[in-house]
Amino acid sequence: MTIQMNGKRGLVMGVANDHSIAWGIARAMHAAGAELAFSYQGEAFERRVAPLAASVGSDVLLPVDVMDDDSMDAAFAALKDRWGSIDFVVHAIAFSDKAELTGRFTNTTRANFQKSLTISCYSLIDVAKRASELMPEGGSVITLTYAGSNRVTPFYNVMGVAKAALESSVRYLANDLGPQGIRVNAISPGPMKTLAGAAIGGARKTFKHTEANAPLRRNATLEAIGGTAVYLCSDAGNCTTGETILVDSGFHVLGMPQSENL
Repeated sequence: MTIQMNGKRGLVMGVANDHSIAWGIARAMHAAGAELAFSYQGEAFERRVAPLAASVGSDVLLPVDVMDDDSMDAAFAALKDRWGSIDFVVHAIAFSDKAELTGRFTNTTRANFQKSLTISCYSLIDVAKRASELMPEGGSVITLTYAGSNRVTPFYNVMGVAKAALESSVRYLANDLGPQGIRVNAISPGPMKTLAGAAIGGARKTFKHTEANAPLRRNATLEAIGGTAVYLCSDAGNCTTGETILVDSGFHVLGMPQSENL
């Protein structure tokens, strides 16, 4: 069965470059027939996102700062003016000070904790609330998380706490928005070679470790993550909500490394 998204329109938030998980999702959705809008923050990211958007036939680029209510209001008002309604939102937004993604978790500063949780978690709540107002016939909201939310991962530090809060928010949002026919889910890939992933201390070692030990002996691909997102935002996923779907080649089932790597 080929899953289609013909006639569906949505916003993709968080594309940084052509290696971004958000871009892998956008590319898969375009291939399935969806019409896309993209958000960006600042001129540097606009220069990166614009040609990618054009390559999938999109001329809808919206400046968005999730810390600025006026910016968020303007973006969703622009979507309403352009399309009237939307069918899905991809939330791929997270932040922490790179300097605090090495060393000890106990060295997390109050300022970075608050900013990390606001951008990485609260922004989903804010986006979902605004998006739901443009989904009169129901829809789908998806976000991205990581296993560091529930298992200690070296140097993931405050992002682990933020992702734990994000996953809890997914469940509460799914319950709140379910009566409106809106599904809310998270995708949890393993380590990825992305701009965000590279900011975490020991990223290369983590990537190699999971590749060597996952049951499938490989890390997730953008294509696999994109396909999962297409399922969640298409009609095929209309009874799936409140879930964190792991796309990590099975690494999460392990209790210890493979015997040859002990």
